[in-house]
Amino acid sequence: MVQQATAVPSNSYRYYILFMMMLTYMFNITDRMVMSILIEDIKADFVLTDTQIGLLAGTAFTIFYVVLGIPAGRLADRTNRKKMLAIAVSLWSLMAALCGVATGFWTLFLARLGVGIGESGGNPPAISIITNYFDTYELSRAMGIFSLGAALGPVVGFVAGGLLAEAYGWRWTFIILGLPGVALGALVYLTVREPDRGRFSKDELEKAQAVKQEPFVETMSSLWKNRVFKRVALANSVGIIALYGFSIWLAPILIRNFEIPVSQVGIYLGTAWIAGGVPGMILGGYFTDWLALRNPKWRAWYSALVILVALPLLVGCLLADNITLALVLYMLGYAAHCSTQGPAIAMMQSSVSPTERGTASSIAGLSATFLGYFIGPAVVGAISDNLVADHGTMSLNYAMIAITVLSLTSAVAAYLYAAKAVSAQLPDPLPRDMTLQDA
Repeated sequence: MVQQATAVPSNSYRYYILFMMMLTYMFNITDRMVMSILIEDIKADFVLTDTQIGLLAGTAFTIFYVVLGIPAGRLADRTNRKKMLAIAVSLWSLMAALCGVATGFWTLFLARLGVGIGESGGNPPAISIITNYFDTYELSRAMGIFSLGAALGPVVGFVAGGLLAEAYGWRWTFIILGLPGVALGALVYLTVREPDRGRFSKDELEKAQAVKQEPFVETMSSLWKNRVFKRVALANSVGIIALYGFSIWLAPILIRNFEIPVSQVGIYLGTAWIAGGVPGMILGGYFTDWLALRNPKWRAWYSALVILVALPLLVGCLLADNITLALVLYMLGYAAHCSTQGPAIAMMQSSVSPTERGTASSIAGLSATFLGYFIGPAVVGAISDNLVADHGTMSLNYAMIAITVLSLTSAVAAYLYAAKAVSAQLPDPLPRDMTLQDA
């Protein structure tokens, strides 16, 4: 049995843990996404097509991420999560650095496979740790802050990646951005305390059994019958196809359409991600926590509403005829879309038992990654290659528009479908000794 901390953590330490988990997520996304700003340089160096680039940026990363996702979640439900996270961070960071010594398509493909192997073990233990440091009524805001990593990761990858690529080339960019993750892994191992599982469970029997994992078949059966988890995971996965598509393809779109240098694109997109992602992630979490105290369905309703708002903004970005308008529209659309991440994770984690949280997190992440990275980038690249003869540099824009419309309209419908199950299953998010005014 894993030795766990029993003392009640201070509020400052809880937020230190949250900050550390957010940092691991940021490094996760940085190492995953830095390739996007380097696409044009890698394409020219290795003489690749958009389809091959899509395979490198998305498919290669997700092959083992998908295969190992559920085993990683199961491991997070039964082992020391902080040790698991420390190892995962160090592994994917080393593999990201090895991308810099690739000699061609296949060696870079193998290095990207390694990044996926490491990152499959990242979010399940991190999310599970957070749920044992934050109660249900504050979980959306905690997950919103954790999800800042998804907004800040591309900022580091694009701004630092663009500047480093211009100064030292794409190979050294991978190495310089990859290696610091090893130090972060050591810091996680040395400073994060493993929390008690089921700390905030209202059922004492559930608390007592929180360290005993149910058999795999029973866990999967429970999650399959869980209408909230299943529907929210679906909604999040189809909606994130567009978000991941933009994170991979927007940089080359701007470079091709407006003929601006890589370093400038990195700064422009980094600014857009900070301006849109930071307030989107934080405010979305806090606002939906407040709404959920009145009606838990609001976490799903809110997500459907803001994705509907994001759709015309993101399509408009791809059709804009000047870079300023494109960036403003993207920033607003991104802010709206990413504000759904906190409530989505909170809905899924609140609907499952403590012994299922790692597995649930891995399944949700696996589903989103499979659609967003394994299928999305390759499909966009293939559509673009087929359209290039007729539409030239705009072929990539039209491919992204098609994927964005399909992704976001499906997400809106799926979140509305999820809302029908939420109130009947999620527990009352407000502790008995608190009032609405206290929250």
